[in-house]
Amino acid sequence: MNRDAIDRRVIPGHSTESRWQAADGHAIRRIDWPGAGDSPKGSILFMPGRGDNYEKYLESFEEWHRAGWQVTASDWRGQADSGRLGNDAVTGHVDDFDIWLDDLAHFWAGWKAATPGPHILMGHSMGGHLVLRALADGRVDPGAMVLSAPMLGFYGNILPVGWMHGAARLMKKIGDPMRPAWKWSEKPGEIPAARINLLTHDKERYSDELWWREKRPELVMGPGSWGWVERAYASMRSLYRPGRLEAIDTPVLLIGTSNDKLVDMKAIVRASERLPQGELFAFGKEAHHEILREVDEVRDRAMAAIADFLDRVVSRER
Repeated sequence: MNRDAIDRRVIPGHSTESRWQAADGHAIRRIDWPGAGDSPKGSILFMPGRGDNYEKYLESFEEWHRAGWQVTASDWRGQADSGRLGNDAVTGHVDDFDIWLDDLAHFWAGWKAATPGPHILMGHSMGGHLVLRALADGRVDPGAMVLSAPMLGFYGNILPVGWMHGAARLMKKIGDPMRPAWKWSEKPGEIPAARINLLTHDKERYSDELWWREKRPELVMGPGSWGWVERAYASMRSLYRPGRLEAIDTPVLLIGTSNDKLVDMKAIVRASERLPQGELFAFGKEAHHEILREVDEVRDRAMAAIADFLDRVVSRER
C-alpha cells in the first residue's frame, strides 16, 4: 500500500469539503478527491456506517486517489456534521431508512452525471446495508459495489429475526422512539473504554477517531434510538425476501470477519452466496469490525482485495 506521507489527522489540500442539498433542502456534508494523474480510473462514492464520519477513512480515500480514482464521501443526514434527527446531539435516530435511501438516490444521480465512470459505490456497516438495499430497490446503478462489514444482520441474535423485530417494535411503541436503545456511558458523549475491542486492533488508528471527535465535537454520536433499531430490522428483513438479492447482476465484493461483534458474519456469507456476482473476502480473529482501520497486516490485505476487484471491474468496462 502507498501510505507515504498520509496524515490521518489532516484534510489534504487537494481534497475539498463542501455541502450538498437534499431534495428537501437539508444540507449534508461531502468531501471530494480528484483522481491522481490526467485520466482517472473512474469514481468511487463511499458511505460510512451508523454514528460514523468520513474523517475516519481519510487514509483509504487518499490511497484510492493516488491509485487514480476520483473519490467522494458523504455523511448520512442526521449524522456527523449533517444535523440530528432525534431529541439530542448524541443519540442516532431516523424515522425510516427510506429517508436515507431517498437522499442517496438524489445524490447519486447528480454525482454520477458529474464524474467519470466506471462508478463504484462503497459502504461500511450500516452504509453497506443502505447502498445494497438502494441497489436492490433500483435507486442506484453502480458498475460495481464494495461492502465493508455490511450490516445485513445484528450480531448475537438469540431468537429468530422476526421475533427480535417484534420485540423492537414493542420497545419503540411503549416509550419515546427517539430514546437510546442501549447504554453508552455515564456521561453522554463519553467514549466507553472497551469500545476499541469492538472496532480495531490498531490503537493508533483508533486514537485518530478520538482526535477528530475532540477537534470536531459535532461528529460525536453514541447509541442508536429504539426507532433506529426497529427500522433497521425492517430494512434488513426487506433484503431477505426471496429473489431480492438473486436479481442483482452487479459485481459486489463483500468483506467481513467472523470476529465481528456488531454485525452478523453469517448473514454476510449468505448474501455473498445469493448475489449472482457476489465475492466474499473473509477474515477471522485477526480483524474486528472496522477492517479498513485495522492493523497494517489486515488492512493491506483488504485494500489489495479491493484494488484487485476494482481493476477487474475497470478492465471489463473498457
